[in-house]
Amino acid sequence: MGTEEAVVRSRRPRIQAPPQWGIEPVPAEHRLLGFVDYFALWSSLGVGLLVLLAGTLLVPALGMGSALAAIVVGTLIGNALLALVGLVGSRTGVPTMVLFRPSLGVRGSYLPTLLNVLQLVGWGAFEIFIMARAAHGIAAQFVGASSFLSWALFFAVLCTVLAVSGPLAVVRQWIEKFAVWLVYLSTIYLTVYLFTHHDLGAVFARPGTGGLSFWAAVDLVVAMPVSWMPLVADYNRFARDDRRAFWGTYAGYFVANVWFYALGALFVLALGTGDLIPAILSLAGGWMALLLILVDETDNAFANIYSTAVSAQNVLSRVPQWVLAVATGAVCFLVAWWISTGVPTSAYEGFLFLIGSFFVPLFGVLAADYFLLRRPYDPGELYRARGAYWYWHGVNVPALVAWGLGFAAYRFMVARLPGVGASLPSFAVAALAHLVLTAVLRGRRSGGEEDCR
Repeated sequence: MGTEEAVVRSRRPRIQAPPQWGIEPVPAEHRLLGFVDYFALWSSLGVGLLVLLAGTLLVPALGMGSALAAIVVGTLIGNALLALVGLVGSRTGVPTMVLFRPSLGVRGSYLPTLLNVLQLVGWGAFEIFIMARAAHGIAAQFVGASSFLSWALFFAVLCTVLAVSGPLAVVRQWIEKFAVWLVYLSTIYLTVYLFTHHDLGAVFARPGTGGLSFWAAVDLVVAMPVSWMPLVADYNRFARDDRRAFWGTYAGYFVANVWFYALGALFVLALGTGDLIPAILSLAGGWMALLLILVDETDNAFANIYSTAVSAQNVLSRVPQWVLAVATGAVCFLVAWWISTGVPTSAYEGFLFLIGSFFVPLFGVLAADYFLLRRPYDPGELYRARGAYWYWHGVNVPALVAWGLGFAAYRFMVARLPGVGASLPSFAVAALAHLVLTAVLRGRRSGGEEDCR
């Protein structure tokens, strides 16, 4: 029995180039990933230098105790959104941007596609920038000379090659075998170092300086898992079992997000600096820990480049994925070079809030639509012009209105009521608005009036 199983596994196609599927549903025989795969993938994607940097935004405005509470609460909320979108992707086998066709309309899904491409290029550029800066710092410490642009080009090319290889190759051959274990080793080392070389009791006892409310901090934490929400189904559509994929995603990302946000905050309070790269390099053996984190960081940039190509195919379905991936890698390199010219850290905080304002209410619409109104979706209708999801010229206007109301609610809460938090209210506003507008539309249709189809 064991021999037969080994033969079957040896014949099973484990790696396929992404252009074979594009935005079509992944065939059942190629849905190969399980709980361990998704735990490894999402814990790997949940760690990185940018997550450490996000943790530094919470302190010293908040004390460490309040910051840690905000990290846990924000991760619980954001993770629920992330894993639930992944669940829908596992059930349908299609990428995230296609999942918005039933709620927003086939053409209506082009708007979140555009926004997602922009945010992914931004993330990809930030990742290449932070990796190049870290490598530049390590090389300069040991060699004495280094070129930031050369490192940026190296990482842009490397991550583009990974994106062209596709998620099955990266998860099975790179993340599970090497990357995730290396980064956990380095993270354990940094955590132990802080606990053994600094008085963390005094760090936790130190009060916050103010300037950031608890719920605004929660919003900053929610923004990180939510930033992955528009691409989670791009990977979870390869799941063998939707429940195992859901819990693998939730558990993997929860551990990584809480750990790295907290570690970033601890670095600021214990070392008295928000400049992470020099701070880590100043530690005994810090260069090695930074190098190991850097090795794993490549999968974050890979995910951003790959999902930019997948998302763009929602509009440019005839353009090969590898062409879009190469173009994305080039743009990310150019933007990373621009960031290196002097973009302030405050721009990163604004970027996180902007992501939350677009995508938290967008999921409110998707959740209300899929889980409450018309579950399950009909995969055959997702690609048909003038079909069930065509609505008015391909756009479901009421759903876009609901999304817009949720976006407005988020921006209002951030600007006027930061102490209340914006994520949950904007999610609720968008979901409720979608339910109400859909009910009104159906009432008009049942009364004989023409609807927006």
